[in-house]
Amino acid sequence: MALAMAADFDPEDKNSWYFGPITREETNAALQTERDLGIFLVRDSKTISGDFVLCVKEDNKVSHYIINKINVGGTIRFRIGDQEFPDLPSLLNFYKTHFLDTTSLVRPAPREKYFAKFDFQGNDDEDLSFRRGEILTILQKDEEQWWTAKNSLGTTGLVPVPYITKYDAETARRYEADQRARPTPNPQPSCPDYSQPPPLNGQRELPAMARVIKQRIPNAYDKRALKLEVGDEVKVTAMDITGQWEGECNGIKGLFPFTHIQFIDNHKDSGQEDEP
Repeated sequence: MALAMAADFDPEDKNSWYFGPITREETNAALQTERDLGIFLVRDSKTISGDFVLCVKEDNKVSHYIINKINVGGTIRFRIGDQEFPDLPSLLNFYKTHFLDTTSLVRPAPREKYFAKFDFQGNDDEDLSFRRGEILTILQKDEEQWWTAKNSLGTTGLVPVPYITKYDAETARRYEADQRARPTPNPQPSCPDYSQPPPLNGQRELPAMARVIKQRIPNAYDKRALKLEVGDEVKVTAMDITGQWEGECNGIKGLFPFTHIQFIDNHKDSGQEDEP
């Protein structure tokens, strides 16, 4: 039987233990392979919006402990079992030295590593730019095509999923072989050969309809910038490799970053509204 070790994590470092909206099945897969007891993560509750779940590798099982976010006299508290805490870091710190069932908390589950297949230059402050060959640590899988990641410098931001690939043993082997085969002064990061990056929203015949997934309030002095509100529909009329696309929204034409929209599947530009 594996033994729990001494705790080795910083409860204040949310990026190390908060995995966001991953499923129970994904959590089990991540923790069941861990040899040591006390490996854990915190995820969003799928059944109660706003609540969390503390997931821990214990004896021959993965335990899922609900953390209720409650309001006590106008103050937010976090309750697990019969214990209450002012915040999640305080809760995790408590279980560094107290057992849940058969173990205390030792360290967060390891994060997935991904490899950059292409260069990416972000358009917004929340985007994380990267170069081909960089290794990124995935922090949250927020959306189908956009995840939150961290680079080797500790900078975090959103990255486009089609531009990265899982950094497994085979990818690492090919990367290391490629590095050894091309010794150059100040070498640029390189990785296994890939084709050109795919369009983030797929190949589309234009014009095509898309839905706004991120709000955009443009600079008042930029007369060509298009204002976008989440849920608006945009008719995309031109796509540019710079990431600034052209389109029409609410009868107004202008430019907008492609990261703010997602194409509506199977939408034909017939001038008709979609069926409900």
